[in-house]
Amino acid sequence: MSMHNPPDDRVETSAATEKPEFAPLPPQATPAAMRRSSGARRLWGLGLGVLALSLLCAGIVPRVVARQAQAAQVEAQRELRVSTIAPTRAPATHDLMLPGAVAPWADVAIYARTSGYVKQWFADIGSHVRAAQVLARLDTPELDAQLRQARADEATAQANYRFANSTAQRWRTMLQTRSVSQQDADAKASDAAAKLAALQAAQANVSRLSELVSYQSVTAPFDGVVSARNVQVGALVTAGGAPGLPAASGELFHLEQTDRLRVYVDVPQDEANGVTRDTQVWIATEQYPGRRFPGTIARDANALDPVSRTLRVEIDVDNRDGALLPGAYTQVHLALKSNAPGLELPASALLFRPDGVSIATVDANEKVALRRVSIGRDFGAYVEIAAGLSPGDRVIANPGDAISDGQRVRSSPASWNAGSRAGASHETGTKSVESGQAIPMPSRPAATSGKA
Repeated sequence: MSMHNPPDDRVETSAATEKPEFAPLPPQATPAAMRRSSGARRLWGLGLGVLALSLLCAGIVPRVVARQAQAAQVEAQRELRVSTIAPTRAPATHDLMLPGAVAPWADVAIYARTSGYVKQWFADIGSHVRAAQVLARLDTPELDAQLRQARADEATAQANYRFANSTAQRWRTMLQTRSVSQQDADAKASDAAAKLAALQAAQANVSRLSELVSYQSVTAPFDGVVSARNVQVGALVTAGGAPGLPAASGELFHLEQTDRLRVYVDVPQDEANGVTRDTQVWIATEQYPGRRFPGTIARDANALDPVSRTLRVEIDVDNRDGALLPGAYTQVHLALKSNAPGLELPASALLFRPDGVSIATVDANEKVALRRVSIGRDFGAYVEIAAGLSPGDRVIANPGDAISDGQRVRSSPASWNAGSRAGASHETGTKSVESGQAIPMPSRPAATSGKA
């Protein structure tokens, strides 16, 4: 049996998909299509150019701006920017503040004038006493015995003088009748004169001892306050010497007169010529904020201390209310006047250089001109320029140490000026005293006890 095979169609399929050996040519482009293609190419070229230009600008412009800023900065650094101020007239009167030391009007140490034992004392520390008031009484048995002996010697001398005087009178009577010789009469008269001298010596001894006995009462020499008491009942005291108390110098009482006070102040040499009797003075202390204690200049040393170069000035202050205490620290304000005040500048405008003090001014060409100046009064933050400055000068407010003469600058007026402080009080002080040096007090005199 024969099998029937289907026809093989693979040959037909490959023959159908086989391309011809020569493809036909595409049709030719029209003029409109060519114009559209050329316009697209131009748009693409223009876009690419704009993009390239943008990228170029983004890279170059910042560099140009940075270089311009750098050039401007360098130019600004070449011309220093400064602030200028105009000098103003210094005040005719300024307040000079100095530390002062308060001392009592009178200050004495009271000693015993006679030797003995303390029998009783009547005034203690802080007591207000009057002149001639009894502070203590002393017991002096030995002195009392000496006084009694001296009075007995006085009576003996009195009796001897009376007998010698009567004898001399009788011999003068007998001489008139030639009953005695002239020599015997003269001898009796001389004996009477000797007895009179002995009587006067005995009377003087009695007066001396009576005076010493009167010093048994220790009295106050003036009105004041007892600031120290160094005695106890039964203590032995000697005349002007150390009492019988250990660690005592012999001072029984210390008395101070405080209704008036003396304030001592040391004025610097630069301000000494401005201090006169008419200078206004007032005292301030921390214990009474805002209160002023008026004072008057009593005297000055009329010579400078060769060590501190200061003038010692004494100021009298009324203290009847007892507000100020002796030994206190105070601030003394002196209103010093100047007959010809100069111009003033802030201390920051000064240049301290080896050739002297200078200031930096700016001329019309915006160039620096250095000038040497002389300093007058010192107001602390401001100073008076005695020479080297004119009212119309433009002064650099805060010049640097590196500034030089002829340097070009760019100036502008300062936001503040020295004229804003016109009329304000100026205060200055001595640094040596403010740093802790104490003003020496005058030596205190010693006083002995008064009589009852």
